[in-house]
Amino acid sequence: MQIGGVVLTSIGLAEQAESTPVRVRLNLLGSLPRACNELRMEVVYPNEQYQIFVEVYSLANPNVECENVFQQFEATVLFGVYSAGRYTVWVNNELVGDFVSY
Repeated sequence: MQIGGVVLTSIGLAEQAESTPVRVRLNLLGSLPRACNELRMEVVYPNEQYQIFVEVYSLANPNVECENVFQQFEATVLFGVYSAGRYTVWVNNELVGDFVSY
């Protein structure tokens, strides 16, 4: 499999109010470069600076012929319950927002 990119058109953080304690989710909207690319995400546990890094990319088999047609996707990542502090969320090394855990 070969790593490919994604085009992210909307990224947002929202509280999952129906859970106790309140949890935060990351909402992603975007597209994959080809019809047979598969969406992948890696979420790294918060570091000492309370930063959460998320890598969003795609995988494709280079030996399979595929149409170069953008394939839209919508994805959600529900973050865990963390110790108290202000956390920043980074997607593909870009700051997208922050939240406070109590």
